[in-house]
Amino acid sequence: MSAYRCPVCEFVFDEAKGAPREGFPPGTLWAAVPDDWCCPDCGVREKIDFEAVGESV
Repeated sequence: MSAYRCPVCEFVFDEAKGAPREGFPPGTLWAAVPDDWCCPDCGVREKIDFEAVGESV
């Protein structure tokens, strides 16, 4: 599984952990996150702004 970081506030979406408060349970793949989803911490508008930070364990 991979992880993706917001370049503005450093929020990390880890596929293994998901983002339960955003409605994404553990195991949610990045590809399953809607393209119009924005960072829950700072409001970065586009998922495309997130940077891959490698594999999670």
